[in-house]
Amino acid sequence: MEMNSANVEAVVKQVLESMLDRKIPSPSAQPAAGQAVPKTAHVAMLTSLEHYDIREFPIPELGDGDILVKVEGCGICGTDAHEFKKDPFGLIPVALGHEGTGEIVRMGKNVKTDSAGKPLKVGDKVVTCMIFKDDPDIEMFDLNKKNIGGADVYGLLPDDDIHLNGWFSDYILVREGSSIFNVSDLDLDSRILIEPCAVLVHAVERAKTTGILRFNSRVAVQGCGPIGLICIAVLRTMGIENIVAVDGNQQRLDFAKKMGADRSVNFMEYKGIDALSGAVKEAFGGHLADFAFQCTGSPAAHSNIYKFIRNGGGLCELGFFINGGDATINPHFDLCSKEITLVGSWVYTLRDYATTFDFLKRAQAIGLPMKELITHKFPLEEINEAHQTNLAQKGLKIAIVNK
Repeated sequence: MEMNSANVEAVVKQVLESMLDRKIPSPSAQPAAGQAVPKTAHVAMLTSLEHYDIREFPIPELGDGDILVKVEGCGICGTDAHEFKKDPFGLIPVALGHEGTGEIVRMGKNVKTDSAGKPLKVGDKVVTCMIFKDDPDIEMFDLNKKNIGGADVYGLLPDDDIHLNGWFSDYILVREGSSIFNVSDLDLDSRILIEPCAVLVHAVERAKTTGILRFNSRVAVQGCGPIGLICIAVLRTMGIENIVAVDGNQQRLDFAKKMGADRSVNFMEYKGIDALSGAVKEAFGGHLADFAFQCTGSPAAHSNIYKFIRNGGGLCELGFFINGGDATINPHFDLCSKEITLVGSWVYTLRDYATTFDFLKRAQAIGLPMKELITHKFPLEEINEAHQTNLAQKGLKIAIVNK
């Protein structure tokens, strides 16, 4: 028999299989990433209140514009906590996790660049932002004229026949038309923090539109969970130093100083709003705040924060990502007579996402301990314990990290 190249390849393959006692996949079946991609993925599916099941689903064939990402890690957000405990969005059963990042292992043939025009290839580290609904008003460089509050997000999608919809998994299928960013120049912990940091980059950009937040402003930040702490860090990278942190947890207040707060006020030490606002004023050397950020999600906290702000000052409210109830204010004393300029902030724009990458590098350059925000890491199979740890407020940022 004549030995052509195909026959030679078959003989070599047969010899290798006999030596290793296993099948050798043909070259066309080898994953482009140089690593084996399984046929199924493990997904943490929230199936009832406060309970995830780890379920196994087939990894589907990719469309020409799709991307398969091997998940490396995902932070647990306050929104995840609300869904875990109360299902306010009515999504159960649902694959959650929207603060995720991972490595591209397969790509459709039409995928060439990310949402900022940066080249994409197998092996790149990526994050997703939003899935847009053919809205022509949302563009990469829209100068923040419109945020993405009306778009969908991986990790808060209704379940479908694909199931690989959230970052609490070991693989996620990023579908054609989704926003995606190449962040290979950031380490894993920094990448896990991108989504919450983008929330604060957007909030500060909203605050700047008032014309009140300036380099030498006195700024009060109420609420020192991950959102408030990141808010302090964003302000500090802008050069703002006169920051007073307000919270009832002394450990969080101590960390606020590491993130850039100059002074702190523990509201547990004061009885009544007059005493508390007096303490904030004293912390600013006898002055009220020029600007304040309300980061708690507490209606009572929103009612109180107006008392911290000077006449003609500004306020950014960003703490309410679900309906947390009504807040009571006095429109005359709190708003009109003081001429407070109030802005609300909701998630981010695509441009804010790109800005966030630079913020994280700047924060590291000036020595802010951003990665210390991630206090606990759990494997995917311990996701229920991770969420209970988050609900108990035993740390700051809790993350699911795959081995």
